Amino acid sequence: MRRARSTQNAKTIRALTLITCFIAFPGLIHAQETDDRTGELLEGVQNGERVQIQLPDPEKQLPLDDLRKFTEVFSRIKDAYVEEVEDRELLESAIKGMLSELDPHSTYLAPKDYEQLEESTSGEFGGLGIEVGMEDGFVKVIAPIDDTPAQKAGVQAGDLIIKLGDQPVKGMSLEEAVKLMRGKPGTILTLTIMREGESAPIEIDVERDIIKVTSIKSRMIDNGYGYLRITQFQADTGSQFVDALNKLEEEYGDDLDGLVIDLRNNPGGVLQAAVEAADALLDGGLVVYTEGRIQSSRLRFNAKAGDIMEGTPIVVLINGGSASASEILAGALQDHERAVVMGTQSFGKGSVQTVIPLDETHAIKMTTARYYTPNGRSIQAKGIKPDIEVKPAELQEIDGRPFFTEADLSGHLEGQNEGEEAPTTKQQQDTSAAEQDFQLRSALNLLKGLKILDKRGNKARADQAE
Repeated sequence: MRRARSTQNAKTIRALTLITCFIAFPGLIHAQETDDRTGELLEGVQNGERVQIQLPDPEKQLPLDDLRKFTEVFSRIKDAYVEEVEDRELLESAIKGMLSELDPHSTYLAPKDYEQLEESTSGEFGGLGIEVGMEDGFVKVIAPIDDTPAQKAGVQAGDLIIKLGDQPVKGMSLEEAVKLMRGKPGTILTLTIMREGESAPIEIDVERDIIKVTSIKSRMIDNGYGYLRITQFQADTGSQFVDALNKLEEEYGDDLDGLVIDLRNNPGGVLQAAVEAADALLDGGLVVYTEGRIQSSRLRFNAKAGDIMEGTPIVVLINGGSASASEILAGALQDHERAVVMGTQSFGKGSVQTVIPLDETHAIKMTTARYYTPNGRSIQAKGIKPDIEVKPAELQEIDGRPFFTEADLSGHLEGQNEGEEAPTTKQQQDTSAAEQDFQLRSALNLLKGLKILDKRGNKARADQAE
């Protein structure tokens, strides 16, 4: 729509000025802020000169009809709703509605929401110490966390929680159930559970305590091959990541032949933690950048020189539960060709949320930018596509019996090294996890294949040098 321009005499201008001040508040405010221009206009009017003014753009003004509609609805609720509602409650609901309609991640933060946000980033809260999910409307225990009240009380993986205290779980959302399980340390919550092999429900009293969630879990999954899982990105995940890598190499007693980084079902978390993890594995370069409407939302994060793994082959596992910060790490390593990304397409949560305080106890969390990988790929609603797609599958050996071979034939021609024992290697690690997890096993096999090719390439180069 074009901006209206008009040239009027002094008398018409005075009338127009009064009307404009009454119905177009932004225009008035703009006029007050531009003192120099206002002074020029008034001087021209006083001298009886013909002056030109620019009317406010109607498209940029507050929609008065919609504001009237809002006040009308507010009044109707106050007068006719079945129960009396306080003005403060209605206004807070209006704020929540404005933010929730923008996107799923923008929200209004009341004091309790502030506390939960701090818990999720610090990884420390009062609770029972169990990882849970939903199954058939009940809360299912995925696993009790080591050395927590739940584990000490006897809660087991696979238990179905049917009651929390006196409240039945059926019909609750997972978020509601988690809120009931968390609470002040020292308080007791009775869990009523169904367990396979038991004919009747079991009641277990669990005393809440401070739960510290470890975001990094690591172990050796085979001779020379390490496994590192990041469950979520917390404030100190970056330093924990580096410590875990150093510990794996110390445990093996040498440089690792390969590493699996498991980001499956990692919902994300603190951006800086993902940047620090990528920085540890990249020899410089861009990790991620953000683009938004305001200057403060346009950021670039770069890695410093120095790869602490010195080029060790890496496979990153992702799936549909990998979101936000985990997609940033996977995308950075993929774009820099530092790792092979394996699994299924990630969730696609590529937006930046900024917490904007309103006062000492309230704030809004609002989406202000989008994430982009070093090569300029938008993560939002697209996710990270794996280099090698590997879907979850159950592993089952079809025939584990050994085959009849040449060595079993009577009078066979003796081989040159027949009878010699296989060379000993460094301490073998428990590979049971890889045997049960098809995606993890695929990652391990790929790393072994890369190691074989690397050895052959080194041997060929050595032979050529001779």
